[in-house]
Amino acid sequence: MLQQTPLADRHVAAGAKMVDFGGWLMPIEYQGVVAEHQAVRSPVGIFGVSHMGKVRIHGSGTVAALNAVLANDLGRIGDGQAQYTVLCNQDGGVIDDLIVYRWSADEVYLVPNAANAAAVVAALRSALSAAITVDDHHADHGIIAVQGPASGSAIAALGLPADHDYMTMVEAHFADGPVIVCRTGYTGEHGYELVVPNAALGAAWDALLDLKTSLGLVPAGLGARDTLRTEMGYPLHGQDISPSISPVQAQLSWAVGWEKPAFAGRAALNRERAAGPTRRLRGLLATDRGIPRPHMRVHRGSDVELAEDPVGEITSGTFSPTLRQGIALALLDPSIAVGDEVVVDVRGRPSSFTVVKPPFVQPSTRA
Repeated sequence: MLQQTPLADRHVAAGAKMVDFGGWLMPIEYQGVVAEHQAVRSPVGIFGVSHMGKVRIHGSGTVAALNAVLANDLGRIGDGQAQYTVLCNQDGGVIDDLIVYRWSADEVYLVPNAANAAAVVAALRSALSAAITVDDHHADHGIIAVQGPASGSAIAALGLPADHDYMTMVEAHFADGPVIVCRTGYTGEHGYELVVPNAALGAAWDALLDLKTSLGLVPAGLGARDTLRTEMGYPLHGQDISPSISPVQAQLSWAVGWEKPAFAGRAALNRERAAGPTRRLRGLLATDRGIPRPHMRVHRGSDVELAEDPVGEITSGTFSPTLRQGIALALLDPSIAVGDEVVVDVRGRPSSFTVVKPPFVQPSTRA
């Protein structure tokens, strides 16, 4: 039986097409992926993403202890700031990528991916000492993402603070309950993610939907969330990163604290970094009408007959509503460089692409 978020009935009432998403009944679209994508780019859209994990970690020395496990360096951020990081296995593969919200030296909040939340909680409980408590809030809190140029106006209309910087968070109150207002998102737009207790989640969703007329706000599904994040080149766990795809291969070395004395997977990642990865995640931009999809094979540009061995594989691929072109992320042989031409096997037909460095669309996260 599929798990449901507290907003499931509201998604259905709003006309959502509901699908099985990693064991959760989730909205894939309401009025259509392209329309929702464009609404988030301007003016604003909201996503119900309560399937995401929510984890509070607290106890004396929490940040120091967690910093010896997660790859990025929590010493790079201060209290009230957020950081993108990865949790690796001992082979250097990515168990999950997640956002860490640092409240103090003794308390942080994590948001892992839905399908990996239980694994992240288990791994951290195993790695951290008994003095550090790992509380799983997956079932009692929800998340609403408010994304787009008018997202600040939407947040302010709820009486919530909206003037804090990108990758920071503040605590506030809504409907007599605590709310974490995070200046984060997965779309590349100016945006916020609200972590709300389930008791107030429906009221927050309804209050945002009431802004449809004044702000042009629309509900958006996971289909648009995927095209938006692909335009930014943001990785999706299970496709672009995974337990068998390392941050070095995925061009996420910037999210690794290489100077730290310890973190999970450190030895393996240092070896791979020194030797050079056997594949690299690259962006692909269509030069014809081809639309790439995951698992399609990538060939050298000269191999128009698709007769030679492939040099890689598409990990994420879609039609970009902004560019009106096919775009993709692909794991490619390291000999393939930015600027090279490649050919993708699109259902038996060769389709031409240029290798590019993401993002495909200029981000507005700090606007």
